[in-house]
Amino acid sequence: MKEFFQSFDLLSEEELNYIEEKTYAKKLEKGDFIIKEGEINSEIVWIKDGIVRSFYTTEKGDEFTYCIIFKNTLMTALSSYISGDPSLENTQAITPVDLEAIKATDLKYLTQRSISCMALEKLIIEQQYIELEKRIFSFQKEKASERYLDLISKQPEYIKQIPLRYLASYLGISLRHLTRIRKEFL
Repeated sequence: MKEFFQSFDLLSEEELNYIEEKTYAKKLEKGDFIIKEGEINSEIVWIKDGIVRSFYTTEKGDEFTYCIIFKNTLMTALSSYISGDPSLENTQAITPVDLEAIKATDLKYLTQRSISCMALEKLIIEQQYIELEKRIFSFQKEKASERYLDLISKQPEYIKQIPLRYLASYLGISLRHLTRIRKEFL
């Protein structure tokens, strides 16, 4: 995680050492949760290896996977992190996951004392917003087959590890429609 924060070239060595000091390793088994709906976000995590999905459950009990997170990605339940309110989302390991985590309170402690860290937090939140906007636009402008092709081109080694029901949900289509799309590309 230190290397990720270091890559922005904004933090002092002292600030980076603080982050490294407060970072701890975790392993998740397939199906384990990082955060569940109703919990207040307590960590920011760096996915070292594995795949995680973020989803919510509708009133009918259906799960909607709206985000799939791959290795070398920083993630958190962002709205809960920002507001301190209980999360509306669930974040769950699709595969075994190795991650590094830092408590949200430790990171917020640093941002309250450092303009550089505050600027970095702002930059990361902006990046998350841009990714969310891209996802919304892709649903409005692209066909499901285009979204599938984009995912295959960016994460070809992982696509086979994602259960089809999660993949279909992520693409916003039925399992039957996903099967047809996959046949086109085989």
